[in-house]
Amino acid sequence: MRILLAECLPADLARELTGHYVRTVTQAGWSGIENGELLRLASGDYEVFLTIDQRLAQQQIPPSLAAITLEAATNRIESLRPLVPAILKALNAVKTGRSVRISG
Repeated sequence: MRILLAECLPADLARELTGHYVRTVTQAGWSGIENGELLRLASGDYEVFLTIDQRLAQQQIPPSLAAITLEAATNRIESLRPLVPAILKALNAVKTGRSVRISG
């Protein structure tokens, strides 16, 4: 699956998502772009947008993209690593045009 990691997530998280093509917003050249426009851009090249930004729930998810919002104590890899099994499971079940929330 092609996954785009939001700027607010550590790039180290990409290594944890084995079996998937993962790029960061910075690697994609989209640093500083707001969520609405970012989702529109991502929908052309990616299948899933992964973020910890809780404001994403207020955005319209494009029909060709799924979004996963993480809830963790911090956005540090140490706080996010325990969520990886749930993220991998969600990636197998997430539907385009929908948003899924994962907490830990």
